[in-house]
Amino acid sequence: MTEAKKTATKAATKTTKKAAPVKATAAAKKTAVADVKLTNATYATGKRKDSVARVYLIPGKGQIIVNNIPMTEYFRRPVLQMIIAQPFGITKRETAYDVHAIVMGGGLSGQAGAVKHGISKALEKIEPDLRKTLKSAGFLTRDSRVVERKHFGRHKARRSTQFSKR
Repeated sequence: MTEAKKTATKAATKTTKKAAPVKATAAAKKTAVADVKLTNATYATGKRKDSVARVYLIPGKGQIIVNNIPMTEYFRRPVLQMIIAQPFGITKRETAYDVHAIVMGGGLSGQAGAVKHGISKALEKIEPDLRKTLKSAGFLTRDSRVVERKHFGRHKARRSTQFSKR
């Protein structure tokens, strides 16, 4: 009789549980950028260190949005904001295009460099005559320096153990 009560209470708890509310997923966040893809956007991928940026350039007023957040809020340091604006400054296109970027991996400095690389590549796709200016400034070259992995028997990648004479 007690086993019957246990199974009855288990069945009752299973039926009374409510489903957890569905949180906003990554797919839902990408819908805003999916709309951008369908319009007349130019796409380019920028990379630096371990960061990868997917950049969409649209003719507009000069707004830069990174991961659905305005650039000034996402990159709060003025140096990082300056890095992202460099391709537009050197080509004198500050208010010509809007930027929608999706950045993943690495730190803020690497992400800013990846967005800059992506913007430069997209600008070169839209206006091929800007290639010479961007190339001479070094904005089309991918910075491939990545942190070296830790090796076995060492404290860090290169740091050796402390030497003991005796």
